[in-house]
Amino acid sequence: MADIVCKPLSPELLPDYLAFFDDRAFTDNPRWAGCYCYFPLHDPRTTEWSKRGRDENRAAVSGCIRGGTARGVLAYDGGQVIGWCNAGPWSQYPMLADVPESDTGRLGMIFCFVVAPAWRGRGVARALLGAACDELRRLGMAAVQAKPLKSAADAAAAHLGPLELYLSAGFTVVRDGDDDDVFVRKALV
Repeated sequence: MADIVCKPLSPELLPDYLAFFDDRAFTDNPRWAGCYCYFPLHDPRTTEWSKRGRDENRAAVSGCIRGGTARGVLAYDGGQVIGWCNAGPWSQYPMLADVPESDTGRLGMIFCFVVAPAWRGRGVARALLGAACDELRRLGMAAVQAKPLKSAADAAAAHLGPLELYLSAGFTVVRDGDDDDVFVRKALV
């Protein structure tokens, strides 16, 4: 594993975040380049995702980062961002408003992993997962949940994190989802 340093997202790191998504995150999957990892933050009750564009998502996520409503962890090698994990309190994600959970006040959620193609398979996602759990614990979360796929055909489909990654980090399957996904959970306290 390389000398990976993980840092919680902050307004000061916005230029690093944008440079990663502008230039490195999706060089092998340009179809997703316009997301800027804003999808988990949008409100599907008021916004039609399919009508949003790259510039609109870039501006929206920038506003969320500046306002402190976007959370997650950036992975660095040297001064360059090589990966990202979108992770925050359950309440940060409007798209979860209709998902029944009893303890959402102290529940964290991990949504996405984005690792630059040249860095995949080198421990970046594992480092991000550990740092995300540490940051959620620091924020007062008692547990964290994620919804990975049981199987993923390629790196783009594995953006929710491989199930094996979660299981090897102490997460347990708590229920099957609607399709090929499962809910996994880990206590943080």
